[in-house]
Amino acid sequence: MKISNIQQLNRFKQLIFLVLTVAISTFSNEFFAQGEGLFKAKCAVCHQPHKNGTGPKLFEARKRWEAAGEGALIIEWVKNNAKLRASGKSARANEIFNEYKGSVMTAFTDLKDEEVISILDWVDAQPDPATAAPPTTGGAVTPGMDPEEESALSWIWIILGVMFVVIIMAVGGVRRQLNIATSDQLDVQEKLTYGEEFRAWAWKNRLYVGISTLVIVISLVVGVLQGLSRINVVENYQPSQPIAFPHSVHAGLNGIDCKYCHNSVTKSKSAGIPTVNVCMNCHKQISGEGKPYASEVQKIYAAAGWDPKNGPTGAYNNNTKPIVWNKVHVLPDHVYFNHSQHVVVGGVDCKQCHGDMTQMQEAVKVQPVSELNKIEGNIKLSKPTLTMGWCIECHGAKDVPLGNGKNAYYDEIHRRLKDNDKTLYRKYLKDGKVSVSELGGWECAKCHY
Repeated sequence: MKISNIQQLNRFKQLIFLVLTVAISTFSNEFFAQGEGLFKAKCAVCHQPHKNGTGPKLFEARKRWEAAGEGALIIEWVKNNAKLRASGKSARANEIFNEYKGSVMTAFTDLKDEEVISILDWVDAQPDPATAAPPTTGGAVTPGMDPEEESALSWIWIILGVMFVVIIMAVGGVRRQLNIATSDQLDVQEKLTYGEEFRAWAWKNRLYVGISTLVIVISLVVGVLQGLSRINVVENYQPSQPIAFPHSVHAGLNGIDCKYCHNSVTKSKSAGIPTVNVCMNCHKQISGEGKPYASEVQKIYAAAGWDPKNGPTGAYNNNTKPIVWNKVHVLPDHVYFNHSQHVVVGGVDCKQCHGDMTQMQEAVKVQPVSELNKIEGNIKLSKPTLTMGWCIECHGAKDVPLGNGKNAYYDEIHRRLKDNDKTLYRKYLKDGKVSVSELGGWECAKCHY
């Protein structure tokens, strides 16, 4: 039985539809993955999809804003809540602000409109755990839990490989039907099973099949290797914190030196987390009363056991409550890192590793290397932040300031190099500096126990 031209056209339409479906599904997944990642990094500290927390639930938030006649303002609300309220054009923003007793919402001015939309789209697609079984993967991060590390595995090679196989099989099926329709040996062709005909076709076109198989295998291997290379890479990791601390206000607007709060950074391997007493040095006088951040200051008072209404100036009541901060930068146990060695001896500025904290409007996070490279004065690196390649790359580029009386250890190494191997010393000085790696900064035992 021969296939008509209309049937052949329908087959090709089905093939095109299949390819477009896979492509659309791929891009939709990427868009949803962006929304999920942004939600976990920016929103999960205060918001949940289906449950009110520090902030209101975000599920169908757009519908609620549209019902209030302010659907177009929700993006402004997400990006800069304080600015929207100050503009006086949104009653909804003020209503939420008052409902949550003046709790200040972090500004996310770095977010693009389409990124805000991707967050809201992802939230609206999440099933309500109260009415449905919890999903096995994905989902929102509840307050008090560390956001799940976003998977960095690139699926593009695997998806391309699958699409390639689907296209080959679909085209092969159309070709088979066309061969049967045009063959003089119709009865013989119809007696062959699909598998038998496919093997015959594969053998006849073994060169193309071999190349196609090689492409698929290479795609799978590349995908697996890319996934392995991203294990324990935690760029953009930002756990929730018990108190909202805007570095841009403290280090930026008020010009507080990093070393005032992290006072052990010049004399210890750890930079240290400031005690509540350090906070109280300023906040005894700065209560935030009538300000959006008043509720955050009250948390400091509760931790310090301070009653601002006790007496004319306030007094301690000895009813303290420890602040449990969540650690952000976590190195493996076998890695040794000393802050004082880098800050005092190496003269490394905090922004080289932590970014420009004077512009950080939110809690500290593991800054991506792409963001660190944008900061003026930073050494430009290419490896992901907090990886071994990142440290090695920096040690190869950073020079060691010698002769300033701060690093007798390196001065001695430098002296021995200059006195004992002048040829090697001249080689090192070709670039006009002596780098960390040239003084032993690439030796394994320098960084590993």
